[in-house]
Amino acid sequence: MLEEVERWLDARSWSAGDRPVQHLLSAKHATGQSVSVVLPALDEEATVGDIVTVIRRELVERVPLVDEIVVVDSGSSDRTAEVAAAAGARVVHRDAILPRIPAVPGKGEVLWRSLLVTGGDIVCFVDADLREFSADFVSGIVGPLLTDPDVHLVKAMYDRPLGGAAGQGGRVTELMARPLLNMHWPQLAGFVQPLGGEYAARRSLLERLPFPVGYGVELGMLVDALHLVGLDALAQVDVGVRVHRHQDGRALGRMAAAIYRTAQLRLARGHLVRPALTQFERGVDGFEPRTYAVDTEERPPMTEIAEYAARRVA
Repeated sequence: MLEEVERWLDARSWSAGDRPVQHLLSAKHATGQSVSVVLPALDEEATVGDIVTVIRRELVERVPLVDEIVVVDSGSSDRTAEVAAAAGARVVHRDAILPRIPAVPGKGEVLWRSLLVTGGDIVCFVDADLREFSADFVSGIVGPLLTDPDVHLVKAMYDRPLGGAAGQGGRVTELMARPLLNMHWPQLAGFVQPLGGEYAARRSLLERLPFPVGYGVELGMLVDALHLVGLDALAQVDVGVRVHRHQDGRALGRMAAAIYRTAQLRLARGHLVRPALTQFERGVDGFEPRTYAVDTEERPPMTEIAEYAARRVA
């Protein structure tokens, strides 16, 4: 590991308990910063309500740390929107945001559009499929941004159990993202969960970043933020254990392909690999190929969108 990364680990890795919530509230009042929490959601009625309930109870009503909770529904076929609204979130459908640009499927698409319907100086993203959710997932990663003006992006780090085995989750992280980062962006080798969906950042950074529309958004954002603001402006906070729904191997393969594509674009913008992935499923007549498109599109920095500029002027 680079000496620079070892120093970064000592200086920019914390625990959620290092900053008590009352201390964060004092910092929020002193700096006048506002906080938005965004949950991208697709068919998450089983979990989204509990997450919103915890954030609202612990960080809006008990301690007014969070100013708004926004669930962006990316086309759910279940009761995600109704459950989230009943729990106290403002629910916005992806397609209602910036309708002049047709939406495409993907998590990054939803995160990008969320900047247009939130107002916080700090934006905190939380996946909507978490179980046994703790408010530390929000307060922990928002904390450094409220208390240290030199920090611009904070990732959550945590244990990810799989099938009862501790530390066995995060298969795409270990098999794809971590090798890529260590080989090509070794300054980022200290991140425990580089692909984690729980992170917070200053709006002033997010609005200058391109957003890969799909699963590559977390890796792309981390790499681009490194180049834009430098390693010392990035940090991570230990929030404990992350329990969520795990995907099957084929879904993970498609995720890995999208992440590799995101990395490849950043390594060599002019040379593009075939943006497709063929996988195999056993059918009646043996193994049958299934080919999937790999996310190739990226949304531009939000500062280049006229509607966003107009909103800021207004």
